[in-house]
Amino acid sequence: MISEGELPDRLKAQFEYVICGPDINYHTTSSYSAGTFTPSGVDYTWNFDAFKQIFKIDITHRDDDTIEFDMSGINVAVVNAFRRILISEVPTMAIEHVFFVNNTSIIADEVFAHRLGLVPLKVDPRLFQLKAEDDAPNETNTIVFKLSAKCTAEKSVGVSGDKVVSGDLQWLVGGSEMPDETACRFSVGQQELLEGQRIDVVHKDILLAKMRPGQEILLEAHAIKGVGREHAKWSPVATAWYRLHPEVILLKEVEGALAGKLVQELPGLIVSEEHMGKQVAKVTSAREHEGLLEKVRRLSGEDEWKDKLQLRKRKDRFIFTIESVGIYKAEELFMEAIDILVQKCDNLLASL
Repeated sequence: MISEGELPDRLKAQFEYVICGPDINYHTTSSYSAGTFTPSGVDYTWNFDAFKQIFKIDITHRDDDTIEFDMSGINVAVVNAFRRILISEVPTMAIEHVFFVNNTSIIADEVFAHRLGLVPLKVDPRLFQLKAEDDAPNETNTIVFKLSAKCTAEKSVGVSGDKVVSGDLQWLVGGSEMPDETACRFSVGQQELLEGQRIDVVHKDILLAKMRPGQEILLEAHAIKGVGREHAKWSPVATAWYRLHPEVILLKEVEGALAGKLVQELPGLIVSEEHMGKQVAKVTSAREHEGLLEKVRRLSGEDEWKDKLQLRKRKDRFIFTIESVGIYKAEELFMEAIDILVQKCDNLLASL
């Protein structure tokens, strides 16, 4: 952004913050034209060089399954694009076709097949091709699993095999064991294509069915590549979401006994410091005390505090959280989303 002048404080707050009142939020829109504030001598025309200077990502938490980071200096439309891409456009592999040989359990075939589809598979989808509707299943677009489970009862050991779990799915490296029925034929084993990588389920303890002695399930399950837009089973995230970065400010100095009272109302968020022989209230970190923010909102509507306390949230700073189902590491998911967004932009430019 290029600014030739300064906005009045009131307009600047309206442009940069959502004000969280006790009953309603104010200034919630974030879409302004470049010339909205031209009469005030301020030009908000987007500039790439300026964007590079203000855009920033700070990672606050990261492990294999979860990542949380602050993203600042960016428009909410772009942030929401990342969220939507993560949920519905990053491809994964999921079970799509199930061929039952035998199922004498109480669970209907179609219900059990649906459960299988929701089992996350530990496999890099980038190694496989998308399967078109008229494509024959082969080693480049299909993964084949076999499930063979039987419940038995013996006097010496009791009941065994009564629980069917996701770990019972066995990867068939060479493809389908009944190609005439499934039309799935591999020309080579998939271990050659995967360069030694093994395919497995992410979690081996997902309960799929319970059986009684004498009941049996025997089937083949075929997984293909897809995206969450087609069905949620292909979504690589448990959730991907963002929230605006909160700030708590004191509109005027709070001192003496009133400062002590505010500290009691908002412990940790508000602290009391001595300044020139008197106790003065100071705000610490709203981000670290998010459990108190709704109380701040409520207090800001009370007569005693409404002219002293305010909760607001920056429109260009976001707390972004990604929770992976385990197919990708959480940080890899964000990189995939960036690549997809870049490809979308390239496609748009090429079509102009």
